[in-house]
Amino acid sequence: MLAWLTDPQIWGALVTLTALEIVLGIDNVIFISLVAERLPKAQQAKARAIGLSGALIMRLALLAAIAWVVGLTAPVFTLFGVAFSWRDLILFAGGLFLLVKATLEIHRSVEGEHEAGAGEGRASFAMVIAQIMLLDLIFSLDSIITAVGMTDHLPVMIVAVIIAVAVMFFAAGAVSAFIARHPTTKMLALSFLLLVGVALVADGLHFHIPRGYLYFAIAFSVLVEFLNLAAARRRRVRRGA
Repeated sequence: MLAWLTDPQIWGALVTLTALEIVLGIDNVIFISLVAERLPKAQQAKARAIGLSGALIMRLALLAAIAWVVGLTAPVFTLFGVAFSWRDLILFAGGLFLLVKATLEIHRSVEGEHEAGAGEGRASFAMVIAQIMLLDLIFSLDSIITAVGMTDHLPVMIVAVIIAVAVMFFAAGAVSAFIARHPTTKMLALSFLLLVGVALVADGLHFHIPRGYLYFAIAFSVLVEFLNLAAARRRRVRRGA
């Protein structure tokens, strides 16, 4: 019954799928960190915890309903000769949401607009959690469909998802703190979300953009930003000497 535990192919699938789930979870972590940043500091950690807990619950729930998830890839209507499924529609809507959200956040950052009034705190917290849960659903659906395409062993998928979300839990605080310390990285992160939004919209329209291109672009941008931060630190040291 537990023979799969000694099967090297199963372990290889687990390692590969876990790594892929962690990479796919980067989008989730960045979005949660950026949205939670809008809250008072005392509520940010709580919002991140709720958001990531929701991500785990949604992924496990989708795995439990795996037959339903696979059914989402079945065509429901055809438009201009292209068959669209519920998955396509969900990814398209999620991509549009990301594009709108990232654009509004960029506008707010550049224009220097701030939320007014402490009395809006509770409503803002509820709105932040609602936005996080909505994107959790989109990212979770994409994550689980990817997992289904890689292995047919449900225990492997469950373990990979749990490990990936655990890594997200540990990374979220560090990502959020880094963005808070270096405001210029916030614009970089928002630009990354714009790229992801475009990729989701394209997927929904059956134009697949390999994620490797997106991750290479953002990795190159991150490298340039780190070099800029290092240069700025050296300049501060020289001025202080």
